[in-house]
Amino acid sequence: MAAPALRIDGLRVEGSGGRTLLTVDRLEIAAGQSVAITGPSGAGKSTLLNVLSGLVRPVAGRVLWDDLDLAALSDAQRASFRRERVGLIFQDFNLFEELSALGNAALAASFAPADRRGAIRQGAQGWLAQLGLGAAGGRTVGSFSGGERQRIAVARALAADPAIILADEPTASLDRAAADALGADLVRLAQEGGRALIAVTHDTGLAARMARRLHVADGRITEANHG
Repeated sequence: MAAPALRIDGLRVEGSGGRTLLTVDRLEIAAGQSVAITGPSGAGKSTLLNVLSGLVRPVAGRVLWDDLDLAALSDAQRASFRRERVGLIFQDFNLFEELSALGNAALAASFAPADRRGAIRQGAQGWLAQLGLGAAGGRTVGSFSGGERQRIAVARALAADPAIILADEPTASLDRAAADALGADLVRLAQEGGRALIAVTHDTGLAARMARRLHVADGRITEANHG
């Protein structure tokens, strides 16, 4: 599935009490581009990621993945978009301790139509193997290190062959060596698959690997130059 281009116009997101959390006059991201979202805590980075995935609907503006405007879709339609087009990676892994590595990586198969379940399970096995965990798919996740758990989470995000990868602080819980290894894997897998990769991160090493960097401060986005 080819990565779509992203365009945002006139976006405004509000929180409780009508407080403005994020404003984006215009933003364009090319199809298949890797982008780091940086900035201080509470600036609006995760809000942006949630808007891009359809988890949060803005009060104004358009969020266009090609010609599909997430802001105009119903909750059910946005959920369908996430299942079919988006791979989500979370800071705290969000794995099920009672399941095996493969069970976690293939979790999307449980919610997919019957004709897609086999492909998702096969994809999960393939991504675990690419990430160095192919021989450990039967072990429960409690036996894995933090870096290995995050690799399982990456395999889960990629198992259904998404066109878009959205990651929220994917290396925050890892030591430097594990963070560097995972960052390299993420960028490589996105490039090889022609996927869009957008990651919220405080990790300067991960940000430096990306083709582009955006900085969020006080709910506003500016372009940031490497170095």
